[in-house]
Amino acid sequence: MSDTVPFSISASAAARINEIIAAQPEPEGLALRVAVLAGGCNGFQYQFRLERDQAADDVVIERDGAKVFVDTTSLDLLENAELEFVDKLMGAHFTVTNPNAASSCGCGTSFSLA
Repeated sequence: MSDTVPFSISASAAARINEIIAAQPEPEGLALRVAVLAGGCNGFQYQFRLERDQAADDVVIERDGAKVFVDTTSLDLLENAELEFVDKLMGAHFTVTNPNAASSCGCGTSFSLA
């Protein structure tokens, strides 16, 4: 991994990824995939899922033992963004703090570009 990867993982997100993977029946080799897909209420939406297979165009980002796969197309939309894990009264979830998002919906999984 180069030092110029524009997407980062917060300490809370890394800890939660490690917890989720450790709870899986076969945790070996699992990583969290973060993708940006067309759709959602604002034009783009984030997708989070556990995956074992790294694609040829994936960038691998690691922090505190947690591993995240991001494809290069999604990485362009995640420039200077950070994956975070938020645990509030209304629920716990992964979220992305994305300076490229002009607006986002209330659920925090959908955004639009300026």
